[in-house]
Amino acid sequence: MSLPKNFLWGGTTAANQAEGSVLEDNRGLSNIDMLPLGADRKAVGLGELKMLAWDDEHYYPAQKAIDMYQRYLDDIQLFAEMGFKVYRMSLSWTRIFPNGDDAEPNEAGLLFYEKIFKELRKHQIEPLVTIAHFDVPLALIKKYGAWRDRQMIKAYVNYAQTVLTRFKGLVKYWLTINEINILLHQPFVGGGLVFEAGENQEEIKYQAAHHQLVASALVTKKAHEIDPENLVGCMLAGGNNYPYTCRPEDYQEAINRDREGYFFIDVQARGKYPNYALKRFERLGLKIEMDPEDSKILASAPVDFVSFSYYSSRTVSAHEEDYEQNTGNIYGTIKNPHLTNTEWGWQIDPLGLRNSLNQLYDRYQKPLFIVENGLGAVDTPNAEGFVEDDYRIDYLRQHIQAFTDAVTIDGIELIGYTTWGCIDLIAASTGQMSKRYGFIYVDCDNQGNGSFARSRKKSFYWYRQVIETNGENLATIEMAAPSSVKS
Repeated sequence: MSLPKNFLWGGTTAANQAEGSVLEDNRGLSNIDMLPLGADRKAVGLGELKMLAWDDEHYYPAQKAIDMYQRYLDDIQLFAEMGFKVYRMSLSWTRIFPNGDDAEPNEAGLLFYEKIFKELRKHQIEPLVTIAHFDVPLALIKKYGAWRDRQMIKAYVNYAQTVLTRFKGLVKYWLTINEINILLHQPFVGGGLVFEAGENQEEIKYQAAHHQLVASALVTKKAHEIDPENLVGCMLAGGNNYPYTCRPEDYQEAINRDREGYFFIDVQARGKYPNYALKRFERLGLKIEMDPEDSKILASAPVDFVSFSYYSSRTVSAHEEDYEQNTGNIYGTIKNPHLTNTEWGWQIDPLGLRNSLNQLYDRYQKPLFIVENGLGAVDTPNAEGFVEDDYRIDYLRQHIQAFTDAVTIDGIELIGYTTWGCIDLIAASTGQMSKRYGFIYVDCDNQGNGSFARSRKKSFYWYRQVIETNGENLATIEMAAPSSVKS
């Protein structure tokens, strides 16, 4: 047994981590443009440190990113050389509406993405487009306080309707909001939220979540009206929680933690709030304002498929003292003694991917799409300028085998697989270039210094082999450094 012949192999980037040129062609600024490199990044991402303007004391990696705005033709050529069937990318809201809610869209921004989609089509690469990938216009943060305000729904729906209409026939696969559950863990990143002293942060986060869920449903409905061929998915930051011990309370804690993420997808896939969420609001005294029509809106447009990112599993306990062995994940997880870690403390768990697929499919009975998976590592080119990243090949091989087993043994319906950071880009969590995920090396350091030249890593040639054989040949390739690895 093997994967379906129409299985979509490819890779993923995000506009704010790849494009750069943040002021080019009338683009406005967004929340992620304000995330600095260094110690303050975490506090800004949490919404605890207000940073709504650049200063001279910080470096802001999104300003340059990897210069894809100027180099997208060459990058797409490299994706085509690998044999991509699909390329997941995001649009920059502020390239199209510089202030988020302008009366008319910015034609330069629309034209930029139109050129990208046509170039992808020329290479028979299917675009998978995320409408909002950690992307909130700065002007709307200042005007409304971002997604805490219901006015954001109107602005987002107008933006989405504009791109759905303009790119009809060029794009078939859409995602409404990237890793929507990250709103609970990094509120400024996921929703542009900045908190003032004394505010009820939980209430604000879930109010913002409600607005995003209503907006997502409205856009899903519009996407189907604009083009019945459109397929719209939701997107979860995935990875299940294991109980630290077989104590019943640890198992219950794992269920509760999983539900934090499932909450969003339950609404987007099933069209209504789950009882456990409503009871939680009641128990915590959270007053979430909902218009009378909201329940009908949510019920009217469930998503067509469920997509998710998977990097690692997590281990949790009901007992605070167990967290002394914490690892580097943003979720705060106990170190699992049965797993190894990446250089940034992420637990490597391929079987966890198969388990996640099974749990999601059992829960929703909808097609699944793995849209992020990969290994962040320090890559050091050798004397010939070649990166022999066998560690990345080994990680990806194990995860590909895991999802292949989920399809061929367990019967999961899986649309495709796009690795995260198919070309090196800025890491969302740290802002570093040194945390690399790509098959393509980009000559750029953490401070944005370098030639930005692209070169093929060993994993580039390995992934091409994987795609050529539709996942049948996962063997490590033996090769010397090619005579020319640069694009």
